[in-house]
Amino acid sequence: MNSKFQSRCIILCLLLVSGLSALSYRLVDIQLVNRRHGPKGLGANFQIEKLPAIRGMIVDRNEEPIAKTIPLASVSIDRYRLDDADTVSWGLAAQEAAATKGWAELSPKDRTKRIRTIRGVILARDTPEIIVQKHLAYSIGVLARPLGLRREELRDKIEGNKKQMYFQVAKNLPIDLADRVREAIEENGIEGFIVENSIKRWYTAPDIAPHLVGFTGEVERKGEDDKPLLTVEGRFGVEKTMEPYLAGKDGWRKHWRNSSGLVISGEPSSLMPPRAGLNVQLTIDMGLQAIVEEELEAGLKEFESQKGTAILMDPKTGEVLAMANRPHFNLNHKENIAENGWNYALQTTYEPGSTIKIVATAGALNEGLVTPTTSIFCHNGFFQNGSAAPVKDSHPAGTLSFEGVLEKSNNIGTYKMALQLGANRFYDYMDRWGFGKKTGILLSDESKGSARNTGNPSDFSRASFGYATAVTPLQVACAYTVIAGDGNLRKPRIVRALVANDGSVIQKYEPEIVASVLKPATAKKMRTALTKVTGPGGTAKAAVVDGFKVAGKTGTAEKFNPKGTGYLDGHYIVSFVGMMPADEPAFVCAVVVDDPRTTKVNHYGGSVAGPIFKKIAERVAVRMNLQPTEPVKSPLANSESR
Repeated sequence: MNSKFQSRCIILCLLLVSGLSALSYRLVDIQLVNRRHGPKGLGANFQIEKLPAIRGMIVDRNEEPIAKTIPLASVSIDRYRLDDADTVSWGLAAQEAAATKGWAELSPKDRTKRIRTIRGVILARDTPEIIVQKHLAYSIGVLARPLGLRREELRDKIEGNKKQMYFQVAKNLPIDLADRVREAIEENGIEGFIVENSIKRWYTAPDIAPHLVGFTGEVERKGEDDKPLLTVEGRFGVEKTMEPYLAGKDGWRKHWRNSSGLVISGEPSSLMPPRAGLNVQLTIDMGLQAIVEEELEAGLKEFESQKGTAILMDPKTGEVLAMANRPHFNLNHKENIAENGWNYALQTTYEPGSTIKIVATAGALNEGLVTPTTSIFCHNGFFQNGSAAPVKDSHPAGTLSFEGVLEKSNNIGTYKMALQLGANRFYDYMDRWGFGKKTGILLSDESKGSARNTGNPSDFSRASFGYATAVTPLQVACAYTVIAGDGNLRKPRIVRALVANDGSVIQKYEPEIVASVLKPATAKKMRTALTKVTGPGGTAKAAVVDGFKVAGKTGTAEKFNPKGTGYLDGHYIVSFVGMMPADEPAFVCAVVVDDPRTTKVNHYGGSVAGPIFKKIAERVAVRMNLQPTEPVKSPLANSESR
């Protein structure tokens, strides 16, 4: 008896466990596996609406808006609901019920009762396929016009995506139009059409500083309900590097449905408001930026070049006041980004030529090896030192002073000062000036260049006057701020502050010293020496600005052959880096022109980049309200320079 009772108990327990296991499996399947597959899943009891955060603005140093966000919306298709007859039958029932006599006088409760009754008739009368097709035709008839589409267009968009279960049929809708579409969906009981809030980035001056400001793009991810979720993220420039601050945090709203599948009002806990992103204030001045853009564009056109850059910096703070690049693109249209999206100022590396001569000359001056008046024999244009390859000068010279070496841009004189430093100290100075490593500017995809001591005497000799090393234009501009300032290398700054929507400053980005390069007295002596370059006997007479002393240096380097060895005959990268006023510089401006093809002047830094600097500096002086430090006189005639 006890044995039989125990057997029955065991069998009963097994049946109970099996039943509960099956029930548990079904619950898991409904809630986790098939939660999206129609209203039968528990997950269909609510619909999550994304509330996108307003992306922070990007403004210039004077709080002029550069990038802002426009709230928009999109309409997507949820085919799981659109193709489910049980779900869409509610929409058809609502359509028929609204046409019945006395509908307008019914209470909400009685309306729901009538819709439920008519729905029962529809389910009994029509096949699931007919119900789905009727609902689709009804929905298209209601929504096509508000969406700005013909009925055939909307149907083609829906039926042309048979394999996709969730996809967009309209995007970038103004909010007021989206609200009308949302109301039409709810009032007519339409299912399977989802209105989602979105945002669009708009740039107020899309042709100004596009490489610096950067742009956003849509990234597709899966939301918590496993549906594709499009989010806007920074892809380039400041938009990318400051993404964590600009983005904010999206919110959400849950629309609850009753057992009949009709939308009901949510509980207070079903709403999570979005949090707006912070505004990013840049160091650039849009007025100065426009000047630099215009003059670089005009200069490249005049000297027949397609590529180049101009960088304007404050030497006292390391702030970038303007940065223009060519080729460029329009931030709102984003055409030809693949070809023109390269930030020449900080992604291009090139052999700088004579602008690098400040390293050897200032280093020797800083170490007390020479003085501004020291005489240096320049071997009349040909110098052989040990096993190193001979150093030549296209403009031979005998004996020059320290300042004369810079004035005439003499290769041999510069190399002899590098020899006094020695290779180890020379490359230590190269490191202190910031060559061979990234500047750390808050912009994406910066190149670091190359300034390595190979131990080869020929490489050392060439590095002293601008070959056998690779730099970026931004590195060169930063190096000249050392001379224009107090002898310290500062990290270039492009972001000034993070600001909340109420105007409160969340974080300030203060000037940052990277390295101590020169004594302040050495920097001052170098400024004096570099004024000789723009003097009557210098290589940059075309860079002179009336009423001001200009200190600077020219650079001319043959272009390396990227498809082979050696250099491209007749092809050069030319540059000029200047500061003004020379005694107490308010700005440093670096101009680099890649492969000028003009036949009007020789392809030297002084005759191509120098005039572009002059035009930029003249207008910048007015914009910055700089007072002349020298008597104003008639312009000096342009002449051939190196």
